[in-house]
Amino acid sequence: MKKITPFLWFDDNAEEAANFYVSIFKNSKILTPSGDDAEPDPEGSVTMVKFELEGQQFFALNGGPAYTFSPAISLFVDCETQAEVDDYWTRLSAGGEEVRCGWLRDKFGISWQIVPSILGELLQSDDREAAQRVMEEMLTQTKLDIARLKAAFETPAG
Repeated sequence: MKKITPFLWFDDNAEEAANFYVSIFKNSKILTPSGDDAEPDPEGSVTMVKFELEGQQFFALNGGPAYTFSPAISLFVDCETQAEVDDYWTRLSAGGEEVRCGWLRDKFGISWQIVPSILGELLQSDDREAAQRVMEEMLTQTKLDIARLKAAFETPAG
């Protein structure tokens, strides 16, 4: 286990959430299975699930309704292609809420940032005017569109 592991508090659907996330990310798995090796609560559901998404381990706990998720903490997904952005966006936003600027809230209330890698490069360009155009374009988008971001970078105002 890594030194720091995100610990997610769910009301009563930690196992469902872990299975949902594992179904979306290719290099992912449940590390503590439900059933014989897990410790079910009195109603028969698992209290805690340990899972891994793309090499990052997580714990998910059925802790009850005392706490809920907030966009103050989000999970950032770095995407190489528009197809990858589109796939993660569609799957993670299903049953949730599309927000702005590449942010969404999934059906469990977790906030995600689905961001193309090129965005960071464009925003950190030495051409500050082009970077500003990219920022302004990003602020108009919900799901980020690589072609539109590149076009904003390449097209001077005026």
